Amino acid sequence: MGEWGMEVKPVCCGGPTGSDSHGSVKHVLDLCRIRESVSEELLQLEAKRQELNSEIAKLNLKIEACKKSIENAKQDLLQLKNVISQTEHSYKELMAQNQPKLSLPIRLLPEKDDAGLPPPKVIRGCRLHNCFDYSRCPLTSGFPVYVYDSDQFAFGSYLDPLVKQAFQATARASVYVTENADIACLYVVLVGEIQEPVVLRPAELEKQLYSLPHWRTDGHNHVIINLSRKSDTQNLLYNVSTGRAMVAQSTFYASQYRPGFDLVVSPLVHAMSEPNFMEIPPQVPVKRKYLFTFQGEKIESLRSSLQEARSFEEEMEGDPPADYDDRIIATLKAVQDSKLDQVLVEFTCKNQPKPSLPTEWALCGEREDRLELLKLSTFALIITPGDPHLVISSGCATRLFEALEVGAVPVVLGEQVQLPYQDMLQWNEAALVVPKPRVTEVHFLLRSLSDSDLLAMRRQGRFLWETYFSTADSIFNTVLAMIRTRIQIPAAPIREEAAAEIPHRSGKAAGTDPNMADNGDLDLGPVETEPPYASPKYLRNFTLTVTDFYRSWNSAPGPFHLFPHTPFDPVLPSEAKFLGSGTGFRPIGGGAGGSGKEFQAALGGNVPREQFTVVMLTYEREEVLMNSLERLNGLPYLNKVVVVWNSPKLPSEDLLWPDIGVPIMVVRTEKNSLNNRFLPWNEIETEAILSIDDDAHLRHDEIMFGFRVWREARDRIVGFPGRYHAWDIPHQSWLYNSNYSCELSMVLTGAAFFHKYYAYLYSYVMPQAIRDMVDEYINCEDIAMNFLVSHITRKPPIKVTSRWTFRCPGCPQALSHDDSHFHERHKCINFFVKVYGYMPLLYTQFRVDSVLFKTRLPHDKTKCFKFI
Repeated sequence: MGEWGMEVKPVCCGGPTGSDSHGSVKHVLDLCRIRESVSEELLQLEAKRQELNSEIAKLNLKIEACKKSIENAKQDLLQLKNVISQTEHSYKELMAQNQPKLSLPIRLLPEKDDAGLPPPKVIRGCRLHNCFDYSRCPLTSGFPVYVYDSDQFAFGSYLDPLVKQAFQATARASVYVTENADIACLYVVLVGEIQEPVVLRPAELEKQLYSLPHWRTDGHNHVIINLSRKSDTQNLLYNVSTGRAMVAQSTFYASQYRPGFDLVVSPLVHAMSEPNFMEIPPQVPVKRKYLFTFQGEKIESLRSSLQEARSFEEEMEGDPPADYDDRIIATLKAVQDSKLDQVLVEFTCKNQPKPSLPTEWALCGEREDRLELLKLSTFALIITPGDPHLVISSGCATRLFEALEVGAVPVVLGEQVQLPYQDMLQWNEAALVVPKPRVTEVHFLLRSLSDSDLLAMRRQGRFLWETYFSTADSIFNTVLAMIRTRIQIPAAPIREEAAAEIPHRSGKAAGTDPNMADNGDLDLGPVETEPPYASPKYLRNFTLTVTDFYRSWNSAPGPFHLFPHTPFDPVLPSEAKFLGSGTGFRPIGGGAGGSGKEFQAALGGNVPREQFTVVMLTYEREEVLMNSLERLNGLPYLNKVVVVWNSPKLPSEDLLWPDIGVPIMVVRTEKNSLNNRFLPWNEIETEAILSIDDDAHLRHDEIMFGFRVWREARDRIVGFPGRYHAWDIPHQSWLYNSNYSCELSMVLTGAAFFHKYYAYLYSYVMPQAIRDMVDEYINCEDIAMNFLVSHITRKPPIKVTSRWTFRCPGCPQALSHDDSHFHERHKCINFFVKVYGYMPLLYTQFRVDSVLFKTRLPHDKTKCFKFI
């Protein structure tokens, strides 16, 4: 019923009235359909609302469950941290209980007027145990050396100016020299060479020595150095009572020389100049024009037996002859006249011979003329003085020096001679010492040497000459090293390059490069979440100093023994334990002997835990650098990244550096030099260095595989792009070749692992001429490093994977794309060969690939061998 009592019928339910128009009916029908559609949509929305409310309730329950799980995980983590802390504390307690507590001994300094040890019965009987005061030289003293200022004493005014200047310059540069005489272990005084025509009487020199302020009555712990620049240098200390002071000079009579105490030193030929490597002949070809040569004239002989037609057997039946020189002359002339081999022997000088000692063979001609003849000589004969009481003379030492300098293998006739540093150096590896009675067998002996043995002796002689004889620095440092080694004091650590850090802002989240993440199913190892782990450091300790010094003093190029104990004392503060770490704790190192997952997760090798440092050289390519750094994000076993900023222009202030999970150290350099790539920065705390260009594009699995291989060959360069050298027959010179080949002799250091040891050698020991050429061409630093490592180890580098290039796609062109790049590298190789005296690079067809690494070779290179 309606409001007025009338019945109202739904319009949609009744039919049209007769009075309604046809349009009204149609409108009503449309409204009815709309109403039904809206009602249906409302019902659907209500159902969805109820469904979403149900899902929200379920998610709230899951959130609550996750919160509880997080709280439980935090509790578990806290418990684990407590367990780890307790375990570490227990471990430290166990170590403290099972290891004795050691501390450095307290150093007791003697009184200034200490009289020292009781004097030996005979001064000539001086040895270290009875003439050297060890109390002044504790093992932890650092071997402090006090050098007297010669200008403050009367004999200083008589010294040769060049000798004095060279001596003072090298003393100032020594790490051992101290100005505090009270703490010194050793006192050094220079007494010669004396200028001509000054003659210093023995009594006067002895008086001046005894008046030295720290002589202490007998001169113990003193070393008196008499350097010689000429073959006739005065034997100043003959008939001079030197007490307990050591004597270092080039001329000794048997009555003077005290074996194991005094030192025979080489002559100071290059006083204030470095040797010119361009004038030194190459070590090959092995055979030269003359088999052997000798030039000399004997002014005074003990006796002449040439006229006596007596054989050696007849002479030996009676008293042994005092002088074999006449028989030597006859034998050598017979060899020359036989013309079996081309030899040159001259026993009379064309011009006035150089002054010499009695019974000594005087030198002929000028030094330049003698060197030219020796450059043509395979062997150089050195006939010792006829007087058996003259154990070594400046003339003999000069002949030995010149022969080694130009690569003529010395043949010393006379086994009684005392060669320089003979108690430390194994001269049989670089020279032939033949008794004079065997002069008739010398020709046969020299002809019987193989080319390989001859080249090895020549190379060893070059090593000895460069290391111990060539300059004033080498002579002075060798004298100190000899004494320091005798009294068993460890050498001082070599200095590291202080890194001047450039402040920079970091925090930019590093992206993930899809190319880096494409590692297949290979487990690369754990991403380092703990603080960076440095390689174990240790100094050259007492045990190693005592047990290894013979091999180190005499090691010509060989793995890790060429330079570490030379007089330059590059003993590394982070030196590798190349034969293993000596501990059984292997949390990350070698595998568990399994396969599959166990093998993938293990790093392998003999060092239990180890990381590597990336050293990246860059020059004003910020965008390229940032992209390269981002690609290192998440790289396992990465300790830190050292960015060597080679530009004088600092990075942009608004540059935001990526956060890759490990420290990024940006180092400022003093000048733009490619040599900065190999500086031993003190921020590098790992033995392993990955040298990488700022535009290098390597996947993580490739880097990890290279690191695994390097750990198995720590003395080699292990890298990706291989190159080789080739001999250009038409031009008779060496060429640098980057073509694809099954053979290689170099690995580019734009993407290579090497030991930090080589950074020290490259920066401080390798000839400066090589680094100068790298700076001149702004090129070839990678070739120089390959030369150095091959020279030391006599092994080729190791190439890993099939990569021949490592440049990132789309990066700006580098220096290597310049037209002159290859021409400069040709010149570098030939220059380096002249410096080393031979070609140290070695060919290899060895390449290491992983069985899990997909190798793609061009169809024309399928014959290359892969070593798995």
